[in-house]
Amino acid sequence: MVNEELHELYQAVILDHNKRPRNYGAPDVYTHSAEGYNPLCGDKVSVFVTLEDGRIEKIGFESAACAICKASASMMTEALSGESMQAVEKTADKIRNLLLSETDASIDLESEGEWAALAGVRKFPARIKCALLPWQTLLNIKRRTSNFEH
Repeated sequence: MVNEELHELYQAVILDHNKRPRNYGAPDVYTHSAEGYNPLCGDKVSVFVTLEDGRIEKIGFESAACAICKASASMMTEALSGESMQAVEKTADKIRNLLLSETDASIDLESEGEWAALAGVRKFPARIKCALLPWQTLLNIKRRTSNFEH
């Protein structure tokens, strides 16, 4: 059953990325950064990117946040290194839709991979904003810098 598999994946992936976050910390040199804050729960996240030719060459984050926020940021940085801003927006939209969908019917555990784990956050509606905070923070960089251009 997808619900049971999704719950197990949620537990494993969130715990793993929380305990061993990927790309934690600011790169030695970065060209853009932004801070995000969720006043409802107190989560804070900072995202740092180094851009070259419109692509993310390095990405990192720091947080004082819950496990869901930290895990989402970790997965985000893993997936977006080397990507363009168009890819960032598409992936952010995919994550937003995954988190806000009311059904598991559209989730393909094989093709979604670790991202599918974030669907487990839907069981805790107040935590959806926690999972989205790193993504919104990264997209704020884009908005402020006009497609990451100087």
